[in-house]
Amino acid sequence: MSLQSDRWIKEMALKEGMIEPFVDQQVRFVDGRKVISYGLSSYGYDLRVSHEFKVFTNVHNSLIDPKDFNANAFVHIEANTCVIPPNSFALARSVEYFRIPDDVLTLCVGKSTYARCGIIVNVTPFEPGWEGHVTLEISNTTPLPAKIYANEGLAQVVFFRGAEGCETTYADRGGKYMKQTKITLPVA
Repeated sequence: MSLQSDRWIKEMALKEGMIEPFVDQQVRFVDGRKVISYGLSSYGYDLRVSHEFKVFTNVHNSLIDPKDFNANAFVHIEANTCVIPPNSFALARSVEYFRIPDDVLTLCVGKSTYARCGIIVNVTPFEPGWEGHVTLEISNTTPLPAKIYANEGLAQVVFFRGAEGCETTYADRGGKYMKQTKITLPVA
């Protein structure tokens, strides 16, 4: 596997629709206001978090069980910012829709701006053949409330390309998170 350059990412996004919408440069200012950067980077793509969030709450005293997930464990928020309570967790989704080629695997890591504030972004790899909006897992590891900004950068996707396509893609397996368009809760 080899790490893919910004030229390859741009070509795949523009010709093959690998990332939509695609921003072909790092954006740091919007309408004169500073934002957490997003768009094409040297060896990756900084995705944006949308305005939809699901923040964990203990109002209903729910048990978190990945085999029997109770949607009442979350409060749904649609806003330009989201405050994650201390030592808590939220789900969100990417603005961008990804279509991963059969010979590519991605890793997604949180941006350093958030990491330096104790906010950890965890996203599983985008497997060959997967497509959809990314469900993003955001942890506030601090004892203080933490603010997340919608439509700004949250995580960087790094693309690795194999010498050939894999034998069985995520699409071939009928993966349960295929073509998701909103925040997708755990599916057992």
